[in-house]
Amino acid sequence: MRGGWAEDAALAYLRARGYRLRARNRRTPFGEIDLWMEDGGTPVFVEVKQRSGRRYGDPWEAITPWKLARIKKSALFLLGRDDRPFRVEAVLVYGHPGRHRLEHRVLELL
Repeated sequence: MRGGWAEDAALAYLRARGYRLRARNRRTPFGEIDLWMEDGGTPVFVEVKQRSGRRYGDPWEAITPWKLARIKKSALFLLGRDDRPFRVEAVLVYGHPGRHRLEHRVLELL
């Protein structure tokens, strides 16, 4: 897994903020959830994107409406019902192992 270090960095960042890991790289019929976390009892589904530079564009551009819809479908599949509130978040990792910075955003609260 090429981006494993970025997921490790994102996981450490979220844990330091009180999030609890439920599952990592969880596959569903709709795609993969990078990090399935919990924050104060609320399920949080996190997309992690890493870029070492701007050559391939900003990592935010990789989270398209289509990608967001797939994450939401995967989340609902994992939760088993659609009446429980949950969040979709993204952690973007810029740089290289040992020399990077993170950006964290809530994409949707459902």
